[in-house]
Amino acid sequence: MNTDWISQIKRGTLEYAVLLLINKFDRYGYDLIQTLNKYTMLNTNESTIYPLLRRLMKNGYLDSYWQNIEEGTPPRKYYRITKSGTLYLDKLKCDWCKLIENINDIEKE
Repeated sequence: MNTDWISQIKRGTLEYAVLLLINKFDRYGYDLIQTLNKYTMLNTNESTIYPLLRRLMKNGYLDSYWQNIEEGTPPRKYYRITKSGTLYLDKLKCDWCKLIENINDIEKE
């Protein structure tokens, strides 16, 4: 397995995957990690996901809120996509489709 190549692919697609997940419903960081870790090519950890979430918030694509789940447990910080984030996600989807189309065309050559 070419770990360097996989690392580069993951770096380029993790942002897209996170926005896709949060677009479905609001999520907290650990939930994102658990969900992404179901997919071997997107396996991640806290030192990757939280800086990414902070950057997406800084860029205005996400905002956050705290929510208590159960009495006696600490509150969780949930992330939700903003209107700007939805527009950005739409652009990423378009770019992703073009990339897949280009790769498929190259394979046919």
